[in-house]
Amino acid sequence: MLIVTGQIIATAAVLANAVVYGTDVCAAVILRSVYRKLDDATVTISAGWGHYYGDRRMPVVGAGGVITAVLTLLIALLAGQIGAAVAAGIAVAALLAWLALYVRIAKPINAKQTAAAHSGIIPADARALQDKWDSILKYRVTLQFVAIAGLCVALILF
Repeated sequence: MLIVTGQIIATAAVLANAVVYGTDVCAAVILRSVYRKLDDATVTISAGWGHYYGDRRMPVVGAGGVITAVLTLLIALLAGQIGAAVAAGIAVAALLAWLALYVRIAKPINAKQTAAAHSGIIPADARALQDKWDSILKYRVTLQFVAIAGLCVALILF
């Protein structure tokens, strides 16, 4: 029963983190290129409203992904599934690193762009803010990939 529970939780972790991964991939592959074609005001307003909604809706999915990844790790340990536990541990480490990047770099920029979208006042460093936000996308995408891959391996090894 513990192994089946672990598989179910690992599946939920994959699905929740896939939403975040897909969002980051979309930003890296599509939005970054689009924003480079737009003027600073349009980028800031567009990104600001995107962050307004994203920062209100995505935390449930993101927290769900981290919580289910940690539960996958714990259940694997309890079930004596060492391979699955190692894979889930790698996933959890990747998710915590992703979260650190988000909290330290992306979230403050999100707040500035959201405030600009609400007020219509574009900060003087608007392009620099977007460039800094974009600069960590490759790390965010890679960390989410590692997390999902680790969770898939854990699912296979249960």
